[in-house]
Order: sequence, then C-alpha cells, then structure tokens
Amino acid sequence: MRRVLIITYYWPPGGGAGVQRWLKFAKYLPHFGWQPVIYTPENPELPVIDESLLKDIPKEAEIVKQKIWEPYEWYKRFAGRKGEKINTGFLNEKGKGGMAEKIAVWLRGNLFIPDARKYWINPSVNFLNDYLKQHPVDAIISSGPPHSMHIIALKLKQRNNIKWIADFRDPWTNIDYYQDLMLTSYADKKHHQMEREVLANADVVVAVGKTMAQEFKSISGKNIEVITNGYDDDDVSRSTVTLDSKFTIAHIGTLVKSRNPEQLWKVLSDLVTNSDFASDFKLVLTGKVDFNVKQSLDKNGLLQYTEFIEYLPHDEVIKVQQRSQVLLLILNNTQNAKGILTGKLFEYMSAKRPVLCIGATDGDAAEIVSSTETGITCNFDDGNKMKQSISHFYQLYKSGGLTINANGVERYSRKSLTEKLVEHLNYLVK
Repeated sequence: MRRVLIITYYWPPGGGAGVQRWLKFAKYLPHFGWQPVIYTPENPELPVIDESLLKDIPKEAEIVKQKIWEPYEWYKRFAGRKGEKINTGFLNEKGKGGMAEKIAVWLRGNLFIPDARKYWINPSVNFLNDYLKQHPVDAIISSGPPHSMHIIALKLKQRNNIKWIADFRDPWTNIDYYQDLMLTSYADKKHHQMEREVLANADVVVAVGKTMAQEFKSISGKNIEVITNGYDDDDVSRSTVTLDSKFTIAHIGTLVKSRNPEQLWKVLSDLVTNSDFASDFKLVLTGKVDFNVKQSLDKNGLLQYTEFIEYLPHDEVIKVQQRSQVLLLILNNTQNAKGILTGKLFEYMSAKRPVLCIGATDGDAAEIVSSTETGITCNFDDGNKMKQSISHFYQLYKSGGLTINANGVERYSRKSLTEKLVEHLNYLVK
C-alpha cells in the first residue's frame, strides 16, 4: 500500500467543517490502495470537540502528533476574551469590541503571517525531515487554511523532492475576512508572495470550487483541479425519519455577521403576521450565532420563533438535517460570495430536504443547487423571491407534499470524491 503524508491542523476529536474534508478522504483512501499518515498538532486550539468523529478514522491510518505553540492565550488576554475559543471567521457572540479588540486583530494580521500557526512551521519541518528518513511516503498533501500547513509542505518538498498536493478548503488572500485583518502594505505583499510560492511549487493544486480554482489560475497561470466537499453515505440514516410537525426552517453551522440575512428576517417577520404561518413556523439555528444576528432577529420579532442549539455532535446534526422541513443555506454577503461553497450544502443534499440558499444566484453553490434540483437560490436582497419561495414551501408543507427529487447527488459522495483524489495521487507517483 502506498503512503501519503497529510498535513492538517484540524483532526478529531476536533469538530466542525474544517475536520470533515480530510477525515473523510482519509477514511476512504485505503479502499484505493493508499495509507493515510496524518500529521496534526497534539494540542491545537479547537473551537469545538466532537468525539463522534473518531469512529471515521480508518484502522490503516497512522497518526503522528507534535505539540504546537500558538499565541492565542496572549491574544485572548489582550482582547479581553480570556477563556473563550477563537474562531477564525470573526464570530462575535457577546457584542464585545472596542480598541483592544481592534489592536489585537491588527497584531494578528500583521505579525502572524500567514497565520497564528506559523511557529509550528520550522519545528514541523525539522521533525518531519527526520521522520521521513525512517518512514518514507510517496506523496504529501497539505490542507489549508491555516495556510501554515502549506508552508510546511513547501519546505518539505524543497528538501526532499516529494510530490505534493496543496488542497485549499478556503481561499487565501480572497477569503471573506481578509480585509478585516487591517493589513499593512508589507503584510499584504507578504501574504500574496507566500500564496504565489505555494501555488507555483505544488505539483497539484486542488480547490473546493470552480470560482476559487479560476482565481488561483489567474494568480499562478496553471490549471487548478476542483474536488468539492461532499457527504458520506455512512452518515445518512437508513431508518425512516419522522419529519418535524412544525414548519421548521433549519440552519446548520456558524452564523457570523457577514452571513446575517437581514432581508430574510424581514420577510419572515412579515410572514408571521399570518396567524396560521406563525403557529406552524419554527426557525432552528444549530451552531454558534453572532451577536449581530441575534440583534436582527430581535428587531424583527423572530426570537420567539427561534430555537438556538449551540452545539451538536455531527451524527446528531445529520438527524436535524433529515427531519427539518426546509434547510437554510446562508452564504457570506462579501465580495467573494460567488465562490463560496460550504461543506454543509452537500450534507443538505444528502438529507433530501428542500434547500433555501441565500447567496449569489450566479455562484458555485447556486449552480449545484440548480443542477441537482435540490432547492432554490435567492440573492441577498431579493425579498420578493424569498417570500415567494418560503410561501411555496409552506403551501407544500400544509398539503403534505414538501419533497424534492434530487438529481445526480451521488457524484458528491465522499467515496467518489476520494477516488477522484486518488487519480491525481496515482498520476503523480506512476
């Protein structure tokens, strides 16, 4: 069996979207003749813990861990957030802010390049150089963000001339919160320089979406492969699922400020003036919710209809998706909205419940929702279409006919996507 070293910051028992992609690839790699060797921190800063994901680690996997030093304790003390977990996407749960927070963000963006895991780069390179002499591998894969993982792989390739795949779950300099880092011209130039170096030196660059791939191609001039996120057949319940009796619209995942759908809340506020809709309706938000989102819900009189579930293990999240009447997908209303393709979309599709997507109607997510016939996409400010769509779903719910006939969803199964990855691995080491 060939061996591939996978450098990833996120790994079980950590939870959340950042863990899913490479955990699922690792799960299915042995089916195609590749042993995953996971290199990950022993003591990472993890926003959530999900022990249920440990069952997906294949018995063939070799797990290699080294301690990491991160400046987050200093950062949290400085910003007045001692004891909190840090979320990279600027989630603000308690309405805090002020000058200390702004200074801390400035320091984070300008001193820790490419990110706060930079202090793990050189120790990891030194450790892995020695490790690879005793335990050779056929290829390396790095998963980012954090993009420090790519820099580790870059240095290993330069010293060992091993074939390398750089996998991007999110963009680098075009990520939605890049402008919030308050970068100096030097820091901005440094980020772009490192991004170009990784793109130029990786043997294969993989992006999770078509738009991201096009953006990377414009930077590097090389073809970028697209392997989306997906769903795992093993996660889909085979038993009969009883749908919620209420007209539940459920969102799974973190709701940061840039995902606050003001227009949607106004539409729902208008709809609950209808007594029948109001008595049937429930909004379920599973995951951490930004303070600004809660303020908007309150302003629109929706708190009484909202159930907040801060955290559920992944296997319980799957059940919420399968029993909800409508699944709500909210994309970041930012300059890169067209290219945002969240992992939860594919699990939504596997749940076989209608998807209401709020985002760019000409974006990657909208294209997949349309091609698989799994739902409707409304632009961020298109209140009329939102109201028509929700009213349509509600009428079908009342008549007992709220279903979808999904088309082609199976091509997004984790096993199929791993087979696509293995094609690149086999080509590199043939």
